[in-house]
Amino acid sequence: AFGDVPLLLKPLKNFSEADEVSKRVPKEEVYSQISADLAAAKGLIPAGKYSNNTDKWRVSQGAVLAMQAKVALFTQKWNEVVSIITELEGLGYYSLNANYFDNFSIAKKYTDNEVIFAYNHVPEQTPRNGNGICALAGWGFIAPTTNFVNEFETNDPRLLYTVDVTTQNVYKIFGEIGTTNKGNEDAASNKVYIRWADVLLWKAEAYNEMNSYANAVTYINKIRTRARQTPTITGGTIPAGSITDRPASNNKDEIKNWLVHERRVELGFESHRFYDLKRWGLAKTFLTGLGKSFQDKHYLYPIPQGEIDKSGGSITQNNGY
Repeated sequence: AFGDVPLLLKPLKNFSEADEVSKRVPKEEVYSQISADLAAAKGLIPAGKYSNNTDKWRVSQGAVLAMQAKVALFTQKWNEVVSIITELEGLGYYSLNANYFDNFSIAKKYTDNEVIFAYNHVPEQTPRNGNGICALAGWGFIAPTTNFVNEFETNDPRLLYTVDVTTQNVYKIFGEIGTTNKGNEDAASNKVYIRWADVLLWKAEAYNEMNSYANAVTYINKIRTRARQTPTITGGTIPAGSITDRPASNNKDEIKNWLVHERRVELGFESHRFYDLKRWGLAKTFLTGLGKSFQDKHYLYPIPQGEIDKSGGSITQNNGY
C-alpha cells in the first residue's frame, strides 16, 4: 500500500529509540520480517482446521500457510507459492463448497469447507462487533459498475449471489439471500479475508508464470466447475454449455487473461480487485479506461504528512505527492 515503511520490532521506550526507527526501510526487508513472523507462527499453532474448536475464528494453521503463500504471491516467488499451497492441499482441511454462496452465508459460518480466515462479526455486543458495512448497503455507497456486471458470462450464478442490480442488493455482504441486513450496522455476516477459491487461483497464477500452462488451466477450471455446478439463486441449475472449461493452451497471455477474468467474477466485492490490478501493473490502464484519474503515483498511497512532520523529515514522501 505504501511501499517502503518504518519497521518497528519492539515497543519504544523513549524518543531516542523512536528517532532510530523513524526512517523508511526497503519493503523487501518488511516482507522478510513478515515471512519470519509467519514461519514462527506456523510452529506455534496447533494442527487442525481450527486452532480452537470453541473459538473457530482464531488464526489457524491453514490461515498461516495461506498468508505465507500470499506473501510469496505478492513478491512473485512463484515456486514458493506452488510449494506452500501444495502443502496446504495435502492437509485436507479445505475444499470448494458445492454451493458458491455457502462462503458468505451466516447460516454456514464455520461449517463450510472453504473459508480459511474471516473476521467473526457477532451482533448485540458491547462494544458493537457486527458487520457495519451492511449499514452502507444501497446504491449510494455500494454499487457495481456496468463494466463489472458485464464481466460475468451468461448464466453465471455468481452474479446474482454477489449483486442483484434490479433490487440493488449485495447478498454477498448481507450474508443472506434477503434484505434483513440491508442497512443493519450490527449484522452477523463475516468479513471473509481468505478462502480456498482465492488460494487455488494464486496457484494457477504461479503455474502460469512458471510456464506450467496445463496446470494453470487445470486450477482455473476447478473454479469454473464449481461455478457451473452451483444452484442458481432460485434453486435451479444453469443451462448446459454455460461456463465451460477453458481449453488447453500454451499462450501465457491468454491464460493470464482467463485468470484475471476468473478472479474478478469469483471474488467480486471481496476487496481483492484493486490490489490485483496494482500488482499486475494494470491499474492505470483499467481505471483510466473507466474514466478514473489514476496516475502512476497512485500505485502507492501517500505517506501521511503527520508522520513525516513527527519524524522531522527523516520519513520521506512517495514520489509525486
